[in-house]
Amino acid sequence: MKADAGAITIRPVTEADLPMLARWLAREHVRQWWGDVDTQIGRLRAKLDGRDSTRPFIFELEGAPAGYVQYSFFDDNRTPAQLAETPWLDLLPNGAVGIDLFIAEAGSLSKGLGSAVVRLMAEMLWQKGHRLILIDPDATNTRAVRAYEKAGFHPVDDLQGRTDNYLIMRFDPAISQQGGS
Repeated sequence: MKADAGAITIRPVTEADLPMLARWLAREHVRQWWGDVDTQIGRLRAKLDGRDSTRPFIFELEGAPAGYVQYSFFDDNRTPAQLAETPWLDLLPNGAVGIDLFIAEAGSLSKGLGSAVVRLMAEMLWQKGHRLILIDPDATNTRAVRAYEKAGFHPVDDLQGRTDNYLIMRFDPAISQQGGS
């Protein structure tokens, strides 16, 4: 079953969503890539109260919460602390925005939902005037890399091998969704 992009809606995260997000973050298929639940909830609180410029959203499938997606401004993350942890951020062009997401239910993986959501978010950002839209999956997360390729992202060749385990991929709206789920 392939996800229908028309059935997907995206809404801002609210304080009331935090318990649900904590449950999702505790699931093995999410925790594997997102890490400690308490750390992530702390980061979400920072986003909600304006201490972090990242914009957090819940995506819903046919009106039911199905996962999390966010976009961030890489320029805002070039702090000394963040650069110490991820020095490759300095390699990214100014003005780049990044997308991150996870799907709440393991049973919903590999069904086209991730591709549809990331494509929808990238198109929304493109319509807002952002022309450098990146996503940075772990290079070993082949499921995510394939989903992002289907959504119109391609690896940034000159950054390969220079960004630790991250594969930096750039959105190209001319690339249509290809392949199956």
